[in-house]
Amino acid sequence: MLQTLQITEVIISILLIGIILIQNKNVTLNLTSMGGGMGAVTKRGPEKVLHNINIVLAALFILNSLAFFILY
Repeated sequence: MLQTLQITEVIISILLIGIILIQNKNVTLNLTSMGGGMGAVTKRGPEKVLHNINIVLAALFILNSLAFFILY
């Protein structure tokens, strides 16, 4: 059981790192245009899918870590 949790921990962490690295890096905070004209920014398409996968993988990583901590 512990070996299975260790293997899934490694797999989830590698997937999480990969998903984080392929997300959009062009998001910047432009302080000069804070006066207005900026509408609400929403995630669409693949960006939204990657964001949701990131949340799911992070939750699985935390749950797996807690299970490993409790069983160990």
